Amino acid sequence: MSPLPAADGLGDPVWSRAHERLVEDLRAALRIPSVNPPDPPGGELAVANWLAGALTDAGLRPKVYEPVTGRGSVIARLRGDGSRGEPLLLLSHLDVVPAPPAAWTHDPFAGDIEDGYVWGRGAVDMKDLLAMELAVVRLLAEQARAAGRDPASEAIPGLTRDIILASTADEEAGGLAGIGWLIDNVPEELRASGAINESGAVSLTVGDQRLYPIGVAEKGYLVYRIHVRGTWGHGSMPRSDNAAVLAARVVTALAEPGPTRLTPVMRAFFEGAAATVGGDLGRVLRALASDSTRKSEAALSALCDERYTRVARALVRDTISPDVIHAGIKYNVIPGEATVDIDCRQLAGTTEAAMRAEIINRLGPELAAACTIELVIGAEPVEAPVDSELYRILAATIRAHDPAGTPLPFTVPFATDAKHLARLGVPSYGFSPLRIDPDESYLGRFHGVDERVSLEALRWGLPVLYDAVVAYCG
Repeated sequence: MSPLPAADGLGDPVWSRAHERLVEDLRAALRIPSVNPPDPPGGELAVANWLAGALTDAGLRPKVYEPVTGRGSVIARLRGDGSRGEPLLLLSHLDVVPAPPAAWTHDPFAGDIEDGYVWGRGAVDMKDLLAMELAVVRLLAEQARAAGRDPASEAIPGLTRDIILASTADEEAGGLAGIGWLIDNVPEELRASGAINESGAVSLTVGDQRLYPIGVAEKGYLVYRIHVRGTWGHGSMPRSDNAAVLAARVVTALAEPGPTRLTPVMRAFFEGAAATVGGDLGRVLRALASDSTRKSEAALSALCDERYTRVARALVRDTISPDVIHAGIKYNVIPGEATVDIDCRQLAGTTEAAMRAEIINRLGPELAAACTIELVIGAEPVEAPVDSELYRILAATIRAHDPAGTPLPFTVPFATDAKHLARLGVPSYGFSPLRIDPDESYLGRFHGVDERVSLEALRWGLPVLYDAVVAYCG
């Protein structure tokens, strides 16, 4: 393992230029609207081609895959001598969710800099990590060229593993046209001992302590469409089997939070956070690790801060969110059919059959008899080992750059391309290191209005990511 921090050996001028270039790259990527669903198509391919050009300029030979017209993914490889085993995968995605500009204070696709932030759709989800990974690859490629090596084909001095950079399309809609296609068709391009991915190692200030949750697990998802059967009729004669009324009952029945269940990862997070924070707040965090729903809910209420409670509540139970309702054709026609789309996120250990049974149980026999439950799409929860060399290096790197900070394993409530990597047996770790202001609501900026990332957070995070990559691959 390379000594930490390796970044110190490069000198301040190198890091100043690397940070400037990182910001330039991020702004360039934000200015390419790679919205998913694509309308019109081509945004993902455009940003893929931009990234491929940047990698080519760095001396690499990237490949662009376009399995669906206008939807591109990029893979490039730095060579090591292979003496320590399989490569490290630096993973990101190129697509972003839509951003209706009327609600924003900045054009979501302008890449503006103001008040110490880079603004734009994708600034935190996740073109910031894409730009950071590109910056790390650039630095290593520059070192290879300085040593007279071809970074595309010759082993970089001191690099004992290959490093793969992969940035994919379609993550925001399940990844089937991106990493899913790559794994089905060119799996050898992505085989690795482990992956660095989005959603982790962003500082979280609890009390006066900084925690760095490293994503080692993520919940699964199951999207169901519930078809509700009623009876058609005239609106002048209301009836109880109005499908819209039944759909409202479905939403009411499913919207209540279910019982809590602690996974080992979240128990370790809450207990580790409690030990770090101490005092009254530590006792509250320790109560969150209770197997009792009553104690857990009481602890959540004591947290008060909605930024924390909403996330914590989602991570101690399977969740059901009714999100789309369709019913009716005219104001004076009682609808005989309706649909309710629900988004379920299941913890490790909850099967599809168990989630379906929970839905039926909540509806009750009478209401369930009027419904047909259709699974639209789903993916299993995934979890990477905490007892691994890569996790230990990620945690040690955080401690080296912030001795007052505490890295902890964490489950993220949403899905990433890690679900597809699991099919190859590649463990994925959420590690997009940023040290942010205590008052920031970073998670709230995912898919939110005025998405932005701090320039200072990027300046801090780049050498952290560099050190983690060098320690694992050096």
